Amino acid sequence: MSSHHINNRNRQRYSETAPAYLSSTDYKDYNGNNNNGHLYPAGKFTSIALLVGSASLVLAGCQSTPASSFSNLSSNSSASSTMMDFSVADAAQSQRQGQAFTASQNAQAARYEQLFDQEKYPSTENQAKSHLLAAIRQHLATEHVAVATANYRSAPFIDPDSIDAGSSSLLRTIIETYVYQPEGAYSESDDEPYNDDYNDYDDVKDSIESDYPSDYDKSRAEAEAERRAIAAILAEAGENESTSSDTNSDNEYAYDTADYDSDDYSNDNYSSEDYDNYDEYSSGAEGMLSGMSGLSPKSMAAKYEAMQMAKQQAKTETVNRGSLPMSSTGMIGNIFDMFHRTPEQIAASNAYQYEHLTFNSVSQYRPKQRQLQSVYSYDYATPTISSSIQIPLAFDFNNSSVVVDPSAIMPIVALVNPENTPLPSQMTSHTVSFGLPESITAQLPPAVLYDAVLNAIQNSMAELAPEHFSAVDVSGDAFAKEVGATRAVKVYFGSQQSGEVIGKTLKYVTKSLQEYVDANPDKYPDGAALKTALAKVQLYNKGYQSADVGSLLQLIEAIGPISFNQINYYYLDSSGRLLAKQQRVNIGSDFMGSTTTMLNQVRYDKASFNRHALTPLLAESFGSDATPPIDGNAWIATQRAKKDRLQTARYARYDYQDSGVEGAYSSNEYGTDEYGNDNGNGADAVDESRVDDAQDDMNEK
Repeated sequence: MSSHHINNRNRQRYSETAPAYLSSTDYKDYNGNNNNGHLYPAGKFTSIALLVGSASLVLAGCQSTPASSFSNLSSNSSASSTMMDFSVADAAQSQRQGQAFTASQNAQAARYEQLFDQEKYPSTENQAKSHLLAAIRQHLATEHVAVATANYRSAPFIDPDSIDAGSSSLLRTIIETYVYQPEGAYSESDDEPYNDDYNDYDDVKDSIESDYPSDYDKSRAEAEAERRAIAAILAEAGENESTSSDTNSDNEYAYDTADYDSDDYSNDNYSSEDYDNYDEYSSGAEGMLSGMSGLSPKSMAAKYEAMQMAKQQAKTETVNRGSLPMSSTGMIGNIFDMFHRTPEQIAASNAYQYEHLTFNSVSQYRPKQRQLQSVYSYDYATPTISSSIQIPLAFDFNNSSVVVDPSAIMPIVALVNPENTPLPSQMTSHTVSFGLPESITAQLPPAVLYDAVLNAIQNSMAELAPEHFSAVDVSGDAFAKEVGATRAVKVYFGSQQSGEVIGKTLKYVTKSLQEYVDANPDKYPDGAALKTALAKVQLYNKGYQSADVGSLLQLIEAIGPISFNQINYYYLDSSGRLLAKQQRVNIGSDFMGSTTTMLNQVRYDKASFNRHALTPLLAESFGSDATPPIDGNAWIATQRAKKDRLQTARYARYDYQDSGVEGAYSSNEYGTDEYGNDNGNGADAVDESRVDDAQDDMNEK
């Protein structure tokens, strides 16, 4: 084969591949001939496509990496170093090219592994996540104290400068459009058939009430019929015999029924056809639901346009009366307008309520004893008024008890049960201890449930995607400077993330409890209540994924009148120890017209704990020198025993035998008491206690 033939073949192969990556300018072959021909349009279109794609990538903020080999496809030097030239029979050159090709493939494989192996080459988000999880695990395993302060503030749900300002949510628009009735939809001619017969709605109501028996008579007749049906069942069973009074009463009831069915009832100026029309006219709820089948996009669009025009007209008209005009969407629109807060109302709530309101708390956590002791305070202070409600609360999961100061809720308890509410002077201690019954703790110790929940929360956070964790620059953060933090990690919890954590927590808790049950087969044999319940929960847990719970919350957030999100900032020191936490929770909706933000700052340093005003109350309530709490279980048992004695005494009085004059009036001959009322002792009376017992049995069935 001649060299000229080889060159022609190479030129042919080069000309076939050139239009894929060369520019749209003309090119010449090795002999200087112009070979653009029909290849020029294809190269031009390809170049335009590449130019547009590159511009879009630049606008989207994408950047090409230096390691990419596609950015220099026209360079023959890089291709020659990695591609093997089989047209040259040179062993040394082939070996060099083979080694270069192998090195290039190894480098590409290493780069690919580095892109997706987050364990060896973690990204910034993965590093922030791993540092935070390690800090949380260390924090929960170490005894610590906490001081928290929460403040609130409201803001309009839609910013006044936003493009969405003045627009309603889709859910509200659909509801208002559906219930909207244009003015003049019902003319007087439509009401003429009803006006001829009844004049107006009140006349119709009076006419019906005069012909029908009252609600009281109906309920009385129904109760009498039910009682006689039960008595008939008892008589058939042989427990009660049918008496003459029953027969007479039945005849009387039949006579009354016959009276109701007489011709006088149907000979009025009122027919059943008119009554059906009246029902159709007056049943607003049924008519509203029945109109669902007649909805169409065209009619809904027409109603929406008419509704918006009516709203604009109502805004431009001057209101001369003192009250606000009725909404064009009727009662539904009035309800929406009533709950919707205006910017002036939001500003007033901030100025008069939230700026002076603070929630404070101090806590002490002991992980080995599984104890959490806290004092919560609701403080409201203005120049003219000051109030504070303080509630000590402690949980002891090892002893299955809760200690609380009931002083804050004692006035409410006194209103509900004044006889059994002790006075402050009667309480030997200002705290009361309540423990779970042994029947519950024997089935599932609270310590086991506590460990399961704690581990489930940590494992659920560990499974969250790394993109929800991000490192934050704290150089300009004032709170970080106060606590001495050198770095911070931001964790975003929206509806999707919150639901996913809830689903994973439920599954982890079920798994931990199942492992505990399997480790104690003697305590939980086959058929045990807890074992059966866990098996059923495990069965249902297989039917959904944790992300599905987040999607469900997103659906509720989309169609429901509420939206929420939660943002957490965790502040760490240089050694990775958790110093503080800042939590921001936003709760709001277009239905309310506002978003309320709760900002909770928690410090975990002892200096803030020691100088806080609530710390002495915490020591007084749960410290080593604190007065032992009152046994709440014993107090409840005493109240229950007192109630049982009163009930026993009441039943005992029912069995007392009457004597003397009272006995004469209450004899079985007359069957009446001293006031002439039927006491149920007559020979022809039905045993009411048996009737009640039979009725209870029927209800249970």
